[in-house]
Amino acid sequence: MGRKLFCEISPLTYKISVMKCRMMRDIKDLFSGCDFASEKSDEPLPVLIYGHNSLIRRRLGNVDMRLQENKAVNLSIAAPKVNGILIEPGETFSFWRLVGNTTERDGYREGLTIAKGMPSSGTGGGMCQFTNLLHWMVLHSELTITEHHHHDGVDLFPDFNRQIPFGTGTSIVYNYLDYRVRNDTDRTYQFIVRCDKEYLRGELRADKPQKYKYHIKAENEYFSRENGIVYRNGEIYRRTVDPISGEIIKNEIIKKNHAEVKYDTRGLVTVEK
Repeated sequence: MGRKLFCEISPLTYKISVMKCRMMRDIKDLFSGCDFASEKSDEPLPVLIYGHNSLIRRRLGNVDMRLQENKAVNLSIAAPKVNGILIEPGETFSFWRLVGNTTERDGYREGLTIAKGMPSSGTGGGMCQFTNLLHWMVLHSELTITEHHHHDGVDLFPDFNRQIPFGTGTSIVYNYLDYRVRNDTDRTYQFIVRCDKEYLRGELRADKPQKYKYHIKAENEYFSRENGIVYRNGEIYRRTVDPISGEIIKNEIIKKNHAEVKYDTRGLVTVEK
């Protein structure tokens, strides 16, 4: 067994490490010269770039449904903090700078989180679903992703009515693992997000149309068995399409998946390697 990291020695050293990471993020932002988006508008911008609805209460293996109910509460608290945000040319959207720390004092409850590649729970759990939604919409735009983390290497839950490809998710931790996008275009973008009883609903809007459309597609997906361990494999492609001619201008791979499957693999069709 290798030497323990400082953060792994005890709960106290973990807390100290977290405080250090948060402080370093604040210091870095202070001297970054970054212009963070902060202005909101109650009026939606006229052009719908992309919209998506994310089911709040999903069947995720054996995860306690109480955590799903609490997640619904957490999302309902966080959504208004992002709703209507305008991302002007040159500005950067930061999820955590808008939402802030998800503490019990602010009404957040214990929800589903991911820790060390396994399902866990914590106050404010469920924010990854929020940034998953934002990221999926951003992939269909000309916004530049400047910070994106992922639960790389693990496939935690079996598919249940999957709507977006595996591998297009996000991983966030207040405040040092953020989701950020920069507007390098000449148009203004806007996130519209709200919760109802079933869905976290989102729209990415702009003040004028984009030149191209974007399509995200998973290809070459399969499960492999390697030295007795099952992995999920695949590639995610982003296609830039001329909306008038339908011509594919660009086809780029944005993610390769090779993730260890953490749930019951009986019944999966696998390729031996």
